[in-house]
Amino acid sequence: MPTIDIEQTRNQARALLDSRIESVTSLVKTRQRITDLRVQLAEAERDDKRAYVRATKDGWSPEELKKLGLESGAAARRRKPATTPPSTEGSPSSTGGASGAE
Repeated sequence: MPTIDIEQTRNQARALLDSRIESVTSLVKTRQRITDLRVQLAEAERDDKRAYVRATKDGWSPEELKKLGLESGAAARRRKPATTPPSTEGSPSSTGGASGAE
């Protein structure tokens, strides 16, 4: 039976672990970037809301802003869920997919 070199075995084990550590490090960095971007998005949405309110206080009507493509961000977000038929909020079996809405 051949002799096992402890140092060589340790080095091979470290190389395997280093590879695994690199992949989990990359995952952590990516997750942190997502968290940072979510924080930035929340800040931008707050700024957008303030700017919209400021524009309306300066005399712009919601209709005028809408014509310029500048709807209230809150109004745009409220509309998205409204596209789902109200009957889907009840029991799922009551629709049975027979409505043909999708």
